[in-house]
This record gives sequence, structure tokens and C-alpha cells, in this order.
Amino acid sequence: MSRMTTTLHHHTDPGRRTAATVASVAVVGAGQLARMSHQAAVDLGIDLTVLAQSPSDSAVVAGAHHRIGSPDDVAEVLGLAEGADVVTFDHELVAPDVLDALEHHGAVVRPGAEALRYAQDKVAFRALARAEGLPVPAHRVVTDADEIAAFGQEHGWPVVVKAARGGYDGRGVAVLASADAPCPVAVPGPGGAPVLVEEHVEIAHELAVLVARRPGGDLAVFPPVRTFQRDGIC
Repeated sequence: MSRMTTTLHHHTDPGRRTAATVASVAVVGAGQLARMSHQAAVDLGIDLTVLAQSPSDSAVVAGAHHRIGSPDDVAEVLGLAEGADVVTFDHELVAPDVLDALEHHGAVVRPGAEALRYAQDKVAFRALARAEGLPVPAHRVVTDADEIAAFGQEHGWPVVVKAARGGYDGRGVAVLASADAPCPVAVPGPGGAPVLVEEHVEIAHELAVLVARRPGGDLAVFPPVRTFQRDGIC
């Protein structure tokens, strides 16, 4: 990737920023999370701009200030960041080179590239969780169906096959009952994008806990919420 040589200047459009504006926030993505952020930003005096791929994106329809562009386009994302005090994300599907470019050019990125790496890459997250002493299911990176079958024979069926990157809302995840079951998750050969196979774990309940942290270290912990999944979607 070629590097641009300019440095981002953190300012907002003088025509939009008023005495009541407390901050300018750029959001890469314009889905449901960006839409909710836009609604909150209005009450908080935050000048929020989203990068949308289509005028029909959820946050745009709700009236968020926006620009149209791809989250994979370095120039578009840098342009979005040009007028922002901080850049954040509606989703984690932003290419690592785009994140690197933002930080290289001085953008304040929250969460940063190092943190997003673990949201984007299931293999990296499993390794981190194990290193921190957290319980994780038995798992293995595989490159073909024979390796999935060998894992199932070793750990028992069913098994769960997951795309290491890019899978969310039921995408890129399959539960295989046996070695003969069709696998909708593409398993590439050596050198391709990694695919993870792991043991199937019976789950009594799934809980979500939201923790927000300021750069200075202050923490806010929200009450636990029980979540319900259907076809991999919360």
C-alpha cells in the first residue's frame, strides 16, 4: 500500500461546529450501531459523520451527516478522519492496512488497531485468551476437509467450523454433525485465509457485558444481559 504523506488535521467544518459542539466523531460504517450513535450524538452535542456505502444505509436514512465511500478505500477513510477528533467503527470489517494508515497519519482511533485485531481474527483471539488463562474450547487451524475429519475423530462430533476473519451475524460459521456433512464455510488450501475448527460446547446461557473505558482509564460497566441466538444471529 502506498503511503500518503500528509498529516491529518483535527478540526471540524466551521459551518457545522457551533459553541454547543463538544466533539467531532467520524464513524466508519453506517449500519444500525452508527444509527444509534447518531441518535445519541444529537443529544450530547457531538458532531458525527458516518462513512456509508449507500444512501440507503441505516444511519443515513436516520439523517446522519455522511459521505459515501468504501471502508476498504484508504483515501476515503482518511478523508472521513480529516475533520474528526476521534475515529470509531460501526463494524470490525475494516482492513488492517486502513487501520494502519489512520494511525500512521495521526488519527485518534478508538478502538485502536491492536485491539481491533482480536475482534477481527478468531485465531488471534483464541491465542490471546489462552495466554491469559481463560478457558477456550479445543481448536485447530485447518486447510482441508481431512483435517476437519481428524479433529472430529479426536474431539468428537459435532464440531464447529469458523472463518477466522469476516464472519458475523451467522456468516462464516457452520456446525458439522459428521465428516460427511457438507461444509458451507470455504476451507482454502495452505496459504489461504485461515479457518478454525473447534469442539462443540453445550452452552447453558450466553451473557453479554458491555465495558466502556476512557483513554484516561475510567471504567463504566453496564449490567449483564442474557442474549439469545438464532441461526448464529443475536
